[in-house]
Amino acid sequence: MEMKIDFPGGLRVNAHFGQFSVQTDQPADDGGENSAPSPFALFLAALGTCAGHYILSFCRQRGIPTQNIRLIQSTEKDPGTKLISKIRVEIQLPPDFPEKYRGAVIKAADQCTVKKHLQHPPAVEIVTSRADEMST
Repeated sequence: MEMKIDFPGGLRVNAHFGQFSVQTDQPADDGGENSAPSPFALFLAALGTCAGHYILSFCRQRGIPTQNIRLIQSTEKDPGTKLISKIRVEIQLPPDFPEKYRGAVIKAADQCTVKKHLQHPPAVEIVTSRADEMST
């Protein structure tokens, strides 16, 4: 998938791919205008929504209503590195959720492709080019 990234002003950085555009900004405390989520917040949201997608699919296949299922995602930071050391996704199930599927819904969420990429990260290569060298 190819994305084009541009800089529309301030600390905003936007990604464009297919028919979609994703806007980002930095929090006001970091000099941004807080007009959109930060790139890191979107990264975390990708994990939670991906797990949610797999839970939704699991429940739909079994005719289980999802309107009262919630995911609560939280993080812990390493005080030394200030990087996230743990991400926890809690699946809150309604009282009428079938008991026999409690473990299976965890396995469904565990299939999240974002999570799998975190466990087996791809190589990231950063290069430069000049606009007059680029092909269109």
